[in-house]
Amino acid sequence: MNEWTAETYSSPAESFVRDGNDPRETMQLVAERYIADQPEAPFVYRGYWKGGFRRGSDFRYTFDLASRFPQMREGQAVYVWAQLWSGEAGMRPFSISCFGPAVLYINGEEAFKSNIEQEVFPDRRYWFRHGLRQGWNQLVLRFIKTGIGCGGLFGTGSIKGMPFHVIIPAGGREGQEGWLFTEPVDYNGTDSPTDALLLNPAVAQPSPLKWLPEAAWTEEELAVGSFVRLFGRQEGRSAYGWSRLVADWDAAEERQVRLQGYVAGQVRVFVGGLPVYQSAGPERRMVMLELPVRGGTHDVLIHAVCAGGNWEAELAALQASGDYQLVKPVEVRGADAGPWLFLGPCAAGAEPELEALCRLDIPYEGEGSALVYWQADQPDTVIRPYVETTHYGRWNYPLGVTLYGLLAAAEELGRTDFSAYARRHIGACTQMDRYACRDRELYGAPGINHQLAAIDSLDDCGSFGAAMLAAMENGELPGARAAADRIAGYISRRQDRLPDGALYRVRGSTDFMQHTMWCDDLYMSVPFLTRYAGLTGDPSYLDDAAKQFRLYRRYLFLPEQKIMSHVYDFKFGRATGVPWGRGNGWVLFSLAELLAAMPVEHQDRGWLEGFFRELCEGYLPLQDEEGMWHQVLDDPASYAETSCTSMFVYAIAKGMRLGWLAAEDRYRMAVQRGWQGIAGKAVDDEGNVYGVCRGSGYSFSPLYYKEDLPWLLNDTHGIGILMLAGVEMARFNRWHSLREREGATHE
Repeated sequence: MNEWTAETYSSPAESFVRDGNDPRETMQLVAERYIADQPEAPFVYRGYWKGGFRRGSDFRYTFDLASRFPQMREGQAVYVWAQLWSGEAGMRPFSISCFGPAVLYINGEEAFKSNIEQEVFPDRRYWFRHGLRQGWNQLVLRFIKTGIGCGGLFGTGSIKGMPFHVIIPAGGREGQEGWLFTEPVDYNGTDSPTDALLLNPAVAQPSPLKWLPEAAWTEEELAVGSFVRLFGRQEGRSAYGWSRLVADWDAAEERQVRLQGYVAGQVRVFVGGLPVYQSAGPERRMVMLELPVRGGTHDVLIHAVCAGGNWEAELAALQASGDYQLVKPVEVRGADAGPWLFLGPCAAGAEPELEALCRLDIPYEGEGSALVYWQADQPDTVIRPYVETTHYGRWNYPLGVTLYGLLAAAEELGRTDFSAYARRHIGACTQMDRYACRDRELYGAPGINHQLAAIDSLDDCGSFGAAMLAAMENGELPGARAAADRIAGYISRRQDRLPDGALYRVRGSTDFMQHTMWCDDLYMSVPFLTRYAGLTGDPSYLDDAAKQFRLYRRYLFLPEQKIMSHVYDFKFGRATGVPWGRGNGWVLFSLAELLAAMPVEHQDRGWLEGFFRELCEGYLPLQDEEGMWHQVLDDPASYAETSCTSMFVYAIAKGMRLGWLAAEDRYRMAVQRGWQGIAGKAVDDEGNVYGVCRGSGYSFSPLYYKEDLPWLLNDTHGIGILMLAGVEMARFNRWHSLREREGATHE
């Protein structure tokens, strides 16, 4: 993987090498390509059966079948079935823990079969990989009851990188999140007819087997109104129904619409926020509403209070021409029963303000301390949002770097469309933050904001949080300040630290990461702490950021080379000694971010500037003839790596421009050659970015980084930082030109 220029993917005639004279051209090309490839997309709302198999904090589904079927006999089996979407064909990591014999089939092929050891250690986790095809993939598990249990835990093998949820494929709940499952069936070995389900569950359904759960209301439940079905007969409690009236005519034109139905109890109806009907009393009565309505979309809200043991409100649109209708306020997949969503119950006198209703981004106060959210008119079915894109709307650390790069490129280029895109992505996450935390509390694993809602590492919060703070400098974002305060509280009070105050990792998503310190974590903490200090005016956050560099230098600095080891492993009491390129890039980039914001009178500034110069001295001789730095910095046989080169260019150019680093020819030539290497070698004429190392683990062997960590096309670990390097080079070029004309001055 040493050669990775554009010719790797296209013919020389379809790629070109830039002279690098205009960094603005390159960053614009990369930004436009990224936004085109990752268009804005809303969260997907799906029905969710509250009695189903929940995902836990590790994003694996819990199948405790012995508890669900207490009368299940030993030797009987239960089958569970769902489908999983994959945007492309390839291998996917999975993980399973077994409470007894278990087998998994994916698309009719055996993907996992437990052995006798796995079946008696239910607390152990087993990882495996299996191929998925592009599109929908059928997953079927078979669990057999023994004397010690039945079921298991199954789900992703990459909690942070690839959490997933599955979709019900049939049974009247198609499109909901979750699994179909059978009742216990007798099982006589692989010749059992029920094993045909493993191969093709959609057509192989031995009679009288049926899939659970039931999707429909009983006749008795249908005989009462929606409010009674969903919330019972709770005297004095209130609840809401929400639909949308779509009037298919010009907004300047007003026409009559008719809504007809039945009401009982205390009922108020609002259209477009205005009251149009009110009734009282428990008796059931017909209502006909004739309303003047302008063309467009209008929220229709019912507020019902149970009175005399009854509450009912059923409204439908009556139309002759078909030019208006009631529809759900949002498409909810797997919940097609009628045009209404419902919210409740709420205690009388503690209902939400009318202006706060008809929205999906917040949970509401219910009875006592309970939070309630909109649900469908289906048995035990709530609605939940899910992020089902690969990039847009997700919160993770590489995307934090990407969006920070877009914000900086927007400022440099005057492209408000770039900054608007980045702010909408960030705002989609922050606006739903409060809901996502509630979603995690109720259902174990949230469908959105996977890392923000369950912060347990710096990776989860610092990088994206820093981009969020940068976006907030250009205007408020809903929910962002609360998210920023929570992140700051995590880093300052909950994140594990050594006795000397150094941030480190007591635990990790895999066992080998436990009790380690990564130079990456300077980026996962320092830029956020720096910007949060600016937001709050509290200098303690800046002091903490400065302190981390002193402490990390103590553990990770390689004095002979004047560069940094990637990781210090406290399990062995030593640093790995491997100078990974991007890890070192994070260090110098983060130090540049801190120095750019730090007051000149700060007590640590002199030491930090000295450390910055010392690192630059170490990195300079490791640049190759084409201007690139390498995956393993001191091994020129390892591949030239784009993200670390971008960070070194960014930081060294910034250091010269702002005066922390002498503007000597050797540094000036280094950044110019570095940018020439990036623009000419790492970006093609369509804005694709090459040569960015994938996400990494760590090793004491440089061969892991050199041979086991390939580069990926358009990897988000490098797109944003490449744009940031372009921004800094554009500023450096202006500064250098001015300096040559007028002498040494700084922007």
